[in-house]
Amino acid sequence: MSRYRLDPTPKQELILLRHCSDARYVWNLCVEQEAHWRPGRGRMPGFAERCRQLTDARADNPWLAEGSVTVQQQAIRDHGQAMTRFFAGTHRRPSGRKAGRDEGFRVVAVKPSYVRRLNRKSGEVYVPKAGWVRFRWSRQVPGAKSFRVTRDRRGHWHVAFAYIPDPVAGPGTGDVVGIDRGVAVSAALSTGEMLRVPGLSVREADRLRRLSRKLARARRGSGRRGRAKMAVARLKARETDRRKDWAEKASTDIARRFDVIRVEDLRIRDMTRSAKGTVENPGRNVRAKAGLNRGIRRSGWGLLIRRLEDKAPGRVEKINPVYTSQRCSACGHIARESRESQALFRCVACNYTVNADVNAARNIAAGHAVTARGGDGISQPLNREPQLALLAL
Repeated sequence: MSRYRLDPTPKQELILLRHCSDARYVWNLCVEQEAHWRPGRGRMPGFAERCRQLTDARADNPWLAEGSVTVQQQAIRDHGQAMTRFFAGTHRRPSGRKAGRDEGFRVVAVKPSYVRRLNRKSGEVYVPKAGWVRFRWSRQVPGAKSFRVTRDRRGHWHVAFAYIPDPVAGPGTGDVVGIDRGVAVSAALSTGEMLRVPGLSVREADRLRRLSRKLARARRGSGRRGRAKMAVARLKARETDRRKDWAEKASTDIARRFDVIRVEDLRIRDMTRSAKGTVENPGRNVRAKAGLNRGIRRSGWGLLIRRLEDKAPGRVEKINPVYTSQRCSACGHIARESRESQALFRCVACNYTVNADVNAARNIAAGHAVTARGGDGISQPLNREPQLALLAL
């Protein structure tokens, strides 16, 4: 996806919001239809049958017929694709969408004439019923066959053109790198480099904390609450933009410098589950676990690896993370006592001292996966010489 900032007129913005509302309404109808399905009730209607149902609904509801049928039908297709990914086990079951949070729609069958450049900094894209909408020409627009228009919580509109970019070519030297992900250090490389996500500054974080308290005290539906909510959304969107920019730049740099990229095979969704528990079995250390979950999400673990897999297809290997932080990358001795703190690793056997995250990254780069019995299982390296060089560090 290649995303650009949209700049619609007030009249066009109303039309875009109507498209978002129609797409969300049709999507929620599909979710509700799936929720009522039970074994023995027959087969769920497919895309063609749901389009026929949509035609009947548009005939019975003039307000629905005023919207774009293309946008509404595409919402049906998007839900069908989401269900396919759910049954494949790669994504969660699609849930209902909410106004103000899920604002967006997709346009397909885009022709080259639907996008045109006005000057060095501006371009236009054709949106059904809205006409030509301006956007910032920040880089060359790819030849895409579909695009998605979205509105974030701070009120900014974007258009994202869907296309498959060319993979980033590696150096061709057979170099291997290991990446250890953490909270204090977002990504530590086996080369000794420390990469950190540039989040909010101290001043911005303090302002976000004060605004969050102000939002909690404001009465629902009041103008004061709306202004505080928008201010919070702006700060959080700024933090998200910085994280995405960091992930793009870091993944491109790593993909260009190394031929084989090894990372921990982490289940981030399970790691960031709430520790509240239930009324009968309440959780322990709930506040500490909630803070850890926020730190993991702010570190962009999943985003970095996903972009690496997109830019370096076939070159990203996932390694079992068991004992990678307790194994000495110099002598191979495994001991919990060797990791003295979050940042310091001092082997109790050979007294080898190094940053704890870098030590784990070197174990990952070497492909070491220690079993529970204490055995050492080493994955087959694609290039043996870089592996031996890393073990000698």
